[in-house]
Amino acid sequence: MKENQNKIDRRNFLKTVSAAGLGSVLAGCRQKKPQEPNAVESDVPKTPAQDQVVQMPKRILGKTGVEVPALAFGTFQVDVDNQILLRKALESGINFWDTAYNYGRGNSELGIGKFLTKNPEVRKNLFLVTKASGAKTPAAVQERLETSLKRMNTDYIDLYYGLHQCSDPAWITDDLRKWAETAKERKLIKYFGITSHENTANVVTAASKCDWLDAIMFPYNFRLLQDAELQAAIDACHEAKIGLIAMKVLGTPQKIESEANKKLIEHFLDRGFDQEQAKVKLILEDKRFACACVGMKSVKVLNSNIAAVFDKTKLAAADRAALAEYAGATCSGYCAGCSYICHSALPDASYVGDIMRYLMYYNGCGEHDEAKRLFAQIPAVVRNKLLNTDYTLAEARCPQRMPIRELITEAVVKLT
Repeated sequence: MKENQNKIDRRNFLKTVSAAGLGSVLAGCRQKKPQEPNAVESDVPKTPAQDQVVQMPKRILGKTGVEVPALAFGTFQVDVDNQILLRKALESGINFWDTAYNYGRGNSELGIGKFLTKNPEVRKNLFLVTKASGAKTPAAVQERLETSLKRMNTDYIDLYYGLHQCSDPAWITDDLRKWAETAKERKLIKYFGITSHENTANVVTAASKCDWLDAIMFPYNFRLLQDAELQAAIDACHEAKIGLIAMKVLGTPQKIESEANKKLIEHFLDRGFDQEQAKVKLILEDKRFACACVGMKSVKVLNSNIAAVFDKTKLAAADRAALAEYAGATCSGYCAGCSYICHSALPDASYVGDIMRYLMYYNGCGEHDEAKRLFAQIPAVVRNKLLNTDYTLAEARCPQRMPIRELITEAVVKLT
């Protein structure tokens, strides 16, 4: 009976958070005293201070020694007209803001800049992160950084990913190391890192051997738990005290499989949290990671993810098994970032991995305009050949058994 009551209380708490907002819920909570019946102090949300700043759980970011919130705010959807998300994130204790030079064609950084111009006092409490999108040389990285600083109205970046979307360990050069060192000396950045979307295991392995890297962010979710090479790379980075940040934690497929989703939803219905919250909790239960960076496009999504962090329930073996079963049932619709395998079979169609990601943005995230914009940036000579390319060999080599031709055709139809 007690166990059922706890489930109901937890479910109601999560639902209330999604509807009313975490700050207002916690402000009205009274912490149970240890002597009260059934009270477990660690399971009760703490009442925030009078300034309403929630004490988000924090972890140490590798060798930097800096404490960062367990949940990072991916600001992909933030722009100059969407300021409420920034304010709500800050009120909820999420002071780790992750953006990039190319997010929203610069509008994400401009949105943060607008917020900091109006609220300059909050800068000292932010852990501000951005990326040198598209830069491959120190000169290009410097140019991107100067633009980002100007856009966001700040003198420095806390963590700068000077190498964004690294898919080849050879891109991690000594020239980049020298640039990072001088940027720190000039107090333009505090810490330097890289991100990877493709060929991740090899990139992360290479990163583990670079003692000058402070952090690395890469996709990590329930679908990638069985990747032995990636697990070994994560262990190597963790042992080297390089801060690890997980992104793409929801593992959204190119196509939403209704039957598989229905089964997963039914499994978690009685657990008190939904499947998206379960996926976030799964990553946060891995203590090798400092935080999970999640894109949050609305206050409702923001509150839902925060609630998952504050809920103390641990995932059971049955929960992990349900996620693993779902991963297996939907693997043919998820690109695991091993597009270098595709490229070896498709020398004239080297954008397959990017197209898979754009289709996921369109179908799984509802980012129709952004998906179309990114697709349009693929060289016309490549786009014009997509429907006339033979994908047989690539499909045969794909570890995820993806119907590449079918998905490419869908992408051309939807994104053109």
